[in-house]
Amino acid sequence: MYDTTSEKDVDQKTIKFSARKVQVFYGDTHAIKDVDVDIEDKTVTAFIGPSGCGKSTFLRCLNRMNDTIDICRIEGDIRLDGEDIYDRRVDPVQLRAKVGMVFQKPNPFPKSIYDNVAYGPRIHGLARSKADLDQIVERALRRGALWDEVKDRLHAPGTGLSGGQQQRLCIARAVATEPEVLLMDEPCSALDPIATAQVEELIAELRRDYSVVIVTHSMQQAARVSQKTAFFHLGNLVEFGETGNIFTNPEDKRTESYITGRIG
Repeated sequence: MYDTTSEKDVDQKTIKFSARKVQVFYGDTHAIKDVDVDIEDKTVTAFIGPSGCGKSTFLRCLNRMNDTIDICRIEGDIRLDGEDIYDRRVDPVQLRAKVGMVFQKPNPFPKSIYDNVAYGPRIHGLARSKADLDQIVERALRRGALWDEVKDRLHAPGTGLSGGQQQRLCIARAVATEPEVLLMDEPCSALDPIATAQVEELIAELRRDYSVVIVTHSMQQAARVSQKTAFFHLGNLVEFGETGNIFTNPEDKRTESYITGRIG
């Protein structure tokens, strides 16, 4: 376990995301049903559940990635720091600068390591000079636990890195715009055990600065990296609570059945 949460830490948590009565439809298919959840700041929250249960669909609601799907319709209320993220005045591009995302498969741009990380800060105008940009890139690569491995080859292609390094580059790219929340959709599913352990250690570090929400198919990973866990089944949020309680003393029989391997 990487969790070092103290009771004092828990007392000081603030709600980062608040979702109420969230429904998601793909055409006539009702994919997410009446989800209510509060996601805390400076906390790793894991979404677990069988394939197709809605956990990734709900994750993509949090930075409006579902907007890109024509047949997708979302109802309900999702607030970031109390502000409705689906308000017409909210620019999805600016929202995604605040709510970064790391995908299942590492997807570095076909650019240099430096330009991969510099891309977001450039388009959002976060650097006034080349020196500013250099600092942002170094800071992001350090946060991605990659700086020492790549500092002498920043202009080499990002696609030339190993799989685990590519995923840490994508994490560095996501944090370069100084987001407040980091969404991770099965970030280790394409990685070997050593690279997975490196990314898990990195997640533990990142929660000092960010609210991290991770979708994982691995219950062991959820137990290792998260402080809160949400169990989804057939589009419903069945149970949500402290990770230790969810895994050792679940309140719902469906949660217990999934954790013990009887469903899923």
